[in-house]
Amino acid sequence: MTASLPVMILLGASVLWGVTWWPLKQLNALGIEGIPLTLVAFGAISLVLLPLLIMRRRQWVGEGHFLLAIAVLGGYANLAFTSAMIYGEVVRVMVLFYLLPVWGVLGGRFFLGEHIDAARGLAVALALGGALLILGGVQALAGEIAWPDLLALSCGMAYAGNNLLFRARQALPVTHKVAAMLSGCFGLALVLVLIQVQPWPEVALHDWVWVVLYGLGWILCATAATQWAVTHLEAGRASILIIMELVTAVVTAMLFGGERMSATELLGGALILAAAVIEARRGSETVLREQRA
Repeated sequence: MTASLPVMILLGASVLWGVTWWPLKQLNALGIEGIPLTLVAFGAISLVLLPLLIMRRRQWVGEGHFLLAIAVLGGYANLAFTSAMIYGEVVRVMVLFYLLPVWGVLGGRFFLGEHIDAARGLAVALALGGALLILGGVQALAGEIAWPDLLALSCGMAYAGNNLLFRARQALPVTHKVAAMLSGCFGLALVLVLIQVQPWPEVALHDWVWVVLYGLGWILCATAATQWAVTHLEAGRASILIIMELVTAVVTAMLFGGERMSATELLGGALILAAAVIEARRGSETVLREQRA
């Protein structure tokens, strides 16, 4: 296998994630709200993945509670991300989601006992400062935050917790953890539909076909490509490449979605992007030191 193949696949998957906002907003324009959309899209994915998880249950016997935790955290992260993308401003949602390194660093420190060195401390400070600027400065401290922004923030936190569980349970196959995460999203959406958080839309059958194709042809493919690529790349390098997701989302939303950012928001986004790069480069340097030891 050439070294460029995982790089190209990860870049392609990151671009795919970066333009996820477009099919979501198109499907929503048909009259399909976020939770029913998530239920059908991730339900189609679950029909593919759950049988695999059940057939190989001997491989995760005794680890069911960890898979359940992954299902809850990862499921909520996907559900919140989908809703935030539909109802919020794409640029703001993506930039706030990329506070992920902050939650990963803090979670690693408190739950896995990982050390926060100067570079990680700087990344956290930059990211938090950037988030404060994007959310409106001192107004954010007064609690004046739009609900899609809160979804984006909580989505990043949940995804960081999901990643911590992925790292902490190395004995569990990655395919099992991914299956739990995506199926968990379906389960949470099902509960919310049953308690009628959003009404079930009256749309044509062929509109639901597009939702199924979005789930199987977009989300499942992007997830599988990302997971395959990161297992064949050094962690820090993969983290740098994944930032293409943020860049793609911002550029396409501004070019094709008509979104704009103020100078303050641009500065905040630049600070968060810098924090993500610092954290990713730190991962690369850590691996190099381990290889030389």
